[in-house]
Amino acid sequence: MKKLVALICSVWLFACSDNTSTTAVSETATAENTLDQLAIRYVKLALLVGKHQDYYIDAYYGPSEWRDGASKLPLPELASKAELLLADLNTAKFPEEQQLRHDMLTVQTRSVQAFIAMLSGEKLSFDDESMALYDAKSPALTEADFDQALAKLDNLLPGEGDLNTRLKAFNDQFVIPTEKLDTVFTAAIKESRKRTKAYIELPEEENFTVEYVNNQPWSAYNWYKGNSFSLIQLNTDLPINIERAIDLASHEGYPGHHVFNSLMEKHLVNDNGWVEYSVYPLYSPLSLLAEGSANYGIHVAYNDAERLAFEKNVLFPLAGLDATKVELYYQVQEVTGQLSYAGNVAAKRYLDGEIDKPTAIAFLMKYAMSTEQKSTQRISFFERYRAYVINYNLGQDLVKDYVEFRSGDDEQKRWQVFADLLANPRSASMMVVR
Repeated sequence: MKKLVALICSVWLFACSDNTSTTAVSETATAENTLDQLAIRYVKLALLVGKHQDYYIDAYYGPSEWRDGASKLPLPELASKAELLLADLNTAKFPEEQQLRHDMLTVQTRSVQAFIAMLSGEKLSFDDESMALYDAKSPALTEADFDQALAKLDNLLPGEGDLNTRLKAFNDQFVIPTEKLDTVFTAAIKESRKRTKAYIELPEEENFTVEYVNNQPWSAYNWYKGNSFSLIQLNTDLPINIERAIDLASHEGYPGHHVFNSLMEKHLVNDNGWVEYSVYPLYSPLSLLAEGSANYGIHVAYNDAERLAFEKNVLFPLAGLDATKVELYYQVQEVTGQLSYAGNVAAKRYLDGEIDKPTAIAFLMKYAMSTEQKSTQRISFFERYRAYVINYNLGQDLVKDYVEFRSGDDEQKRWQVFADLLANPRSASMMVVR
């Protein structure tokens, strides 16, 4: 933190000027374009954009005066600031070892610029939006790409008739009773935490609290508060199946969002003084890495055999569920996982106006195999977060390829590469395996 304090002091006059309506031209003229100074302009620009959209800033743990001093400036003025910041990034001088920092700051700024344009009324297709905001585009798939997985499910599931109905009846056997949810989730997050801390050094003060909430478009959320502390919320609107305990414990906690944010704060903000990582715009390339690493982190923390054993021997008994069908249950879960991109297809068609809401719900029920209630909730997610949906599955695939290409079958190396990626973030285009 000492480095961050020193940086703030050294550029205090420059930083304060950005809280006024003074144009970015005068800011540029009064300071050299070092990465530290450009990073401050980026943070303050993101905070200004956040005044136009309530949930744009997902986390912020920089100087409170920057946040408190941000006012709601006209969008054309913000667009000008973004354009000038990008121009200055293109001509910035920086040490060779900070190339990744410069590249990430540039791609993050481009995303802010695109979001300002969207707030200003620019209409983008689903694919163009995902490229502009997240530096990635979901693969072009059709119904035929999911037919093979549906055929596998038809063979695995007992009974006859509608596949969605049979899957719901099968999954209903594995719902965690409401009164046992906290016990099961606490055990899952404790185990995930233990496994993560065996390989990743976390700040001593890191901690979290868990809340159970309702009436949200998401199933769970990590609200990172800074100082290695998170608030993890679980939405109990819909039944939570047993496999979601480890999924959510790892995704929201260890080695997922909580660890990702803790490592960024510790290594990049506190140790390096890279203030751009003190703000986390939700609609940004950082989210693809955050969601992708949180999903892939589940598989880093548990291989298939370890997960099966822990759930069968610990979580199933805690939930009071019959573990005799656990092997079949996870065969079914593995196949339904092959349908994850159906959600992207539904979101793209719905948001691009190709299909209406009832058709989108029907598509999700058939090809994503979600219940009508869950499918309706997912449409609400699409409406609020739009192309953000690609960050979960595409992000997971990109992180998986990146980590496993560099680590192979070496578990220790896999953890090392994974932790390094969290502490040194990359956007989607920087993770493509070549």
